[in-house]
Amino acid sequence: MSLTNTPTRYGSLSIALHWLMLVLLAAVYACIELRGLFPKDSVGRAQIKDLHFMLGLSVFLLVWLRLLLTVISPTPRIVPSPPRWQLGLATLMHWALYLFMIGMPIAGWLILSAADKPIPFFGLELPALIGPDKAQAKFIEGWHERIGTLGYWLIGLHALAGLYHHYVVRDNTLVRMLPGGD
Repeated sequence: MSLTNTPTRYGSLSIALHWLMLVLLAAVYACIELRGLFPKDSVGRAQIKDLHFMLGLSVFLLVWLRLLLTVISPTPRIVPSPPRWQLGLATLMHWALYLFMIGMPIAGWLILSAADKPIPFFGLELPALIGPDKAQAKFIEGWHERIGTLGYWLIGLHALAGLYHHYVVRDNTLVRMLPGGD
């Protein structure tokens, strides 16, 4: 298998990044959902929130590599070719996911900055993006949570579309992104 995309299949780098980011996003969501298992202000809760932030920032870093690959590598053809409206929706969905993977980590970084809290990143402490402002932190956090809920829908629809194309339409949409193959 090629490292980069070919006209018929995504390359191993694109495939690895795609599935790694799925695992990271699942872990980001798991951390924030599971924080309730720990008492408020406990060490365990703080650690799981820190992990949430660090994994989110990891997504932020990796999405730029994915975008670079999108720009420099051809997108493999879907066979048989879907209608234009489906290609348009797929493009819109992919850009919504990219915006989500860029915007959510920035929002998290802004929340911590405005709350005057450290921004952890695997042993490093990142600089604040804005000055302390508790009201602004709460405002951004509200949007972060709402968009986080929207993210469940975006990811779910993306997965359903892949399964629909594989099992109903029976084209190569999903197969192009599966590990192994050619």
